Amino acid sequence: MTTVASSLVHDVLGRRAEDVDRPIIDYIINVLADEDFDFGDDGEGAFDALGELLVAAGCVTDFDECRSVCSTLAEKFGKHGLVKAKPTVRSLAAPVRMDDGMDEGQAPKKKQEAIDGPVLTERDRAKLDRRKRKDERQREQQYQMHLAEMEAARAGMPVVTVNHDGGGGANIKDLHLEGFNVSVGGRDLIVDGSVTLTFGRHYGLIGRNGTGKTTFLRHLAMHAIDGIPNSCQILHVEQEVAGDDTSALQCVVNTDIERSQLLEEEVRLLAQQRELELEEAMGKSNEEIDKDAIGLRLQEVYKRLEFIDADSAESRAASILAGLSFSPEMQQKATKTFSGGWRMRIALARALFIEPDLLLLDEPTNHLDLHAVLWLESYLVKWPKTCIIVSHAREFLNSVVTDILHLHGQKLTAYKGDYDTYERTRIEQLKNQQKAFESNERSRNHMQAFIDKFRYNAKRAALVQSRIKALDRLGHVDEIVNDPDYKFEFPTPDDRPGAPIISFSDASFGYPGGPLLFKNLNFGIDLDSRIAMVGPNGIGKSTILKLIAGELQPTSGTVFRSAKVRIAVFSQHHVDGLDLTSNPLLYMMRCFPGVPEQKLRSHLGSFGVTGNLALQPMYTLSGGQKSRVAFAKITFKKPHIILLDEPSNHLASHSPCCYILFCIDNYVDLDAVEALIQGLVIFQGGILMVSHDEHLISGSVDELWVVSEGKIAPFHGTFQDYKKLLQSH
Repeated sequence: MTTVASSLVHDVLGRRAEDVDRPIIDYIINVLADEDFDFGDDGEGAFDALGELLVAAGCVTDFDECRSVCSTLAEKFGKHGLVKAKPTVRSLAAPVRMDDGMDEGQAPKKKQEAIDGPVLTERDRAKLDRRKRKDERQREQQYQMHLAEMEAARAGMPVVTVNHDGGGGANIKDLHLEGFNVSVGGRDLIVDGSVTLTFGRHYGLIGRNGTGKTTFLRHLAMHAIDGIPNSCQILHVEQEVAGDDTSALQCVVNTDIERSQLLEEEVRLLAQQRELELEEAMGKSNEEIDKDAIGLRLQEVYKRLEFIDADSAESRAASILAGLSFSPEMQQKATKTFSGGWRMRIALARALFIEPDLLLLDEPTNHLDLHAVLWLESYLVKWPKTCIIVSHAREFLNSVVTDILHLHGQKLTAYKGDYDTYERTRIEQLKNQQKAFESNERSRNHMQAFIDKFRYNAKRAALVQSRIKALDRLGHVDEIVNDPDYKFEFPTPDDRPGAPIISFSDASFGYPGGPLLFKNLNFGIDLDSRIAMVGPNGIGKSTILKLIAGELQPTSGTVFRSAKVRIAVFSQHHVDGLDLTSNPLLYMMRCFPGVPEQKLRSHLGSFGVTGNLALQPMYTLSGGQKSRVAFAKITFKKPHIILLDEPSNHLASHSPCCYILFCIDNYVDLDAVEALIQGLVIFQGGILMVSHDEHLISGSVDELWVVSEGKIAPFHGTFQDYKKLLQSH
């Protein structure tokens, strides 16, 4: 049937069928060949189903010709017996009354079915509504109290600026922190913690989401842990800089307050000097101002400016900003013109410029493209002072850190070496601990069996007492308590739409009033696609995703999406848009009213939101835990394709269908990345990923596409080859 349909379509469309992309022609043929397809009267059904596609693809010139072509197709398909026969319809000779023969009395009302359980009165309903409103007010009040506490904590952060006298660095070498506790909201995160931070070492802080990594960094920054000298400068890069009229370059340089004050004093002294010279030229004298004192102070200012190397400050700041992908033009732009992601880069640049004694970086690669990540790696490798880095990026940690701090079970444990070394050491330790536990249990059980057997035997009394003492001396070896496995179980779609799923045909796009960003894009995505898309920030990867999801329409050409494919979108605003006063289960119940609670609990559980976690207020959840709630929401409709977009705060919102655009990197820890890879590997659908995480890309995709100069081209090589190519330029 499909062969005949193909012949008829090519016969009607003629040479124009050869000029159209093969997937589009195949789609048209498959639709018309469907045995249930209704051509309608004179081809109207075909026109309604395929008219817009035929015109957009260039199969016909306009809609009038399209109607004629659809009519011809209906006629030819009918002659070949490919049009489903319509059931015969017979008109009635006269109207028929449906109540003829029935009693004219009023029809009896249907008896109301008995309700299982007590009937709610209006008063009861009013009570429930009041209770519901009261609970909502209480949740809102608790959330506002939480926000106030967080704001107070940020306000308590000491201001850190450039220190030219080395008030900390020359004297502060190692930090010995003993017996400290860290808690938040009455929940203990670290109990009796002890750690030594050796000057000049680079520490990677790792641990599951929700264990307290960020809270620990905040306590360090606030000097809230005993053992931190007041003179030690600690800077936690957590918030983006405020947007105002200050340029990005000046925003970084202004952290050198002493330099700014000296330059302001220089301007003031020079103005006073010129004023005195002018008065002398006019024959006036000002005894209140000492000319010699001004000259002497100017010399001191110049000496100090030379000592702090004030002339090189701007060039050093510009170099750091350039490394973080700020062009010279961007460096001169006001900070208020930048998005949140770029302002985070400015905050990072300020921290690198200040060079505090202890630098605390929480997911520093989140807002960077691959080029900036590679620059930051090389910069931090040479960092002369101490730093602690929280990152989900395994390769970044391997390149930068010298030690690992593992936060687990309310304890901090230090390991020498990079992340891979830690992982091998940890596995070996757990093996040895398991062997020691099993050996200890065997010995204890053997001794206990002897004691139980001969406890009341007088002849063996001495041996029994000896075994009891030996049992006491043997002690206990703690059993290994493993973290529960992370879960990312993407639901399998119940259906599989036929090809093509998504097809770009000579698609070009440019925003109104601006130049074309992309020209003549030709590519397709189907249920077997496993693709990673790479390229610098600002090149237009997000725009491509919006074109795929249907949020933007091409300026010219066509973007075809199957009508049956489900598309969902996940982005930064999905996490930011969560109702933080609510808990995950209640949030899902509001999003999907009428769905049984157990079904929603089960779906949340497929992303690791189980037990009490599903009932905690969401403002108490970590970023990774919130992201899993957002995952659960957007995957409830079982999408066919997954698009992952790295965390750059530039993704779009829900479209009417159900694709997934994931902004995952800044919300998962290292274990969660592994779970995500496993979830993607077994997912029965297509994947398009925008990411710079080498481990994530290598573990879950087969193809690499490079976005550059308005084009998308396959990269013939691995992600490691692509990194080497960037490093060579």
